[in-house]
Amino acid sequence: MDTLQKILSWVPPLLGGARVTIGLTLLAVSAGVILSLFLALGKMSKYKWVNKFCSAYIFFFRGTPLLMQLYFIYYALPLMLPVFIIRTGDQFFDRFIPAFIAFALNSAAYCAEIIRAAIQSIDKGQFEASRALGLSYPLTMSLVVVPQAIRRLIPPIGNEFIMVLKDASLVSMIALVDITKATRNIEGSTRSALVYIPAMILYLIITAVFTFAFHKLEKKYSVYE
Repeated sequence: MDTLQKILSWVPPLLGGARVTIGLTLLAVSAGVILSLFLALGKMSKYKWVNKFCSAYIFFFRGTPLLMQLYFIYYALPLMLPVFIIRTGDQFFDRFIPAFIAFALNSAAYCAEIIRAAIQSIDKGQFEASRALGLSYPLTMSLVVVPQAIRRLIPPIGNEFIMVLKDASLVSMIALVDITKATRNIEGSTRSALVYIPAMILYLIITAVFTFAFHKLEKKYSVYE
């Protein structure tokens, strides 16, 4: 009975951490997808400098650890360039904003390759038919290519979302109280390693819910060829 009461007392802080984990993931992946569209188009651009910049961005963020990127944005960048010091008067946002920036920039690099592959998977005949109808490149992309590519994006974007959801535990390293940090705080105050069990169950529940949601979207917008 004491054990059950102990576990129940851990629920509120763990759920508070879950709100941070889910909120950060939703915001970071959403921002990452928007930025990645420009990166993907830039990497396919006929302008060399645009292509090289986007390729270098993707290479950098895919080729370096996310934790190092988080440390750089949270610790190093404000020291190098004081203009990047974030002081909102609220410790939570002082930590959440750099975490959001790091995760969004990182997610954009991965999503850019997903979007580029989806766009390039569209039959070239679609482009030729659009040109024959007199559609400009922007109109072709927005009216013909992107709507078809979106359907093919759902499974890999869903995988990226789940990866970010789990990687969000890294924010505990800058003392942002997500599920992992809340778990460590509870363990530190109670000296009970039992807290890791409900924490892992909570991660599994959240992952299962979003996996199911993306699976339903995939079925709804599946492409039949």
